[in-house]
Parts: sequence; C-alpha cells; structure tokens
Amino acid sequence: MNIDRMEFINWMERIMSRFDMLDDRIGDTQRNWNSIDGEELLDNQDLLQMLKISNRSLQRYRSSGKLSYYTISGKLYYKLSDVHQFIRESFTASSSKKKASK
Repeated sequence: MNIDRMEFINWMERIMSRFDMLDDRIGDTQRNWNSIDGEELLDNQDLLQMLKISNRSLQRYRSSGKLSYYTISGKLYYKLSDVHQFIRESFTASSSKKKASK
C-alpha cells in the first residue's frame, strides 16, 4: 500500500489535532479533579517542592496545627488558600521576631 506524501501529512495533522483535543479534555478533567469548591488542591509532593522543605517539616506543621490539611481516600491534600495563609503567617511571625530582637 503506497501513500503519497501529501496524504500522509494530512493524516498526521488529523491525528495531531485529535491528540490536542484529548489533551485539552484531560487537562480540564484533571483541574476539576484536583479541586474542591473551585479551589486548587495540592498534595504532599506539590507542597514539598513549592515550599522547599523536608517531609518531616511538613509533618511538623500539620501536627502543630499551623497548616490545615484534608484526607481524601488516605491521601493528604492542602487547599491553596490555606497554604498562602500559612506562608503569610510564617512571614509575619518571623518579621516580628526580628523587630523584637533589635
């Protein structure tokens, strides 16, 4: 079976456009899947990379109640707004400690 070059290119373009459509659908599904009440959820790995901390430090923040978390099917998740609040509070606490020591 011989296929000329133009026909091959047309087929490849159709296949690639289908891949693009699938990628868009998967992306939309994944965004909806990793959110609750329209808010993005982060897992442990996301948070460790974002904050550049160790797993033990993250566990300590959870245990002390400084960082809110949710357990869904045995996996830990964090709301992005809770993470932002944790960062703001940590920054404020460290800034006030520096001012007090001067």
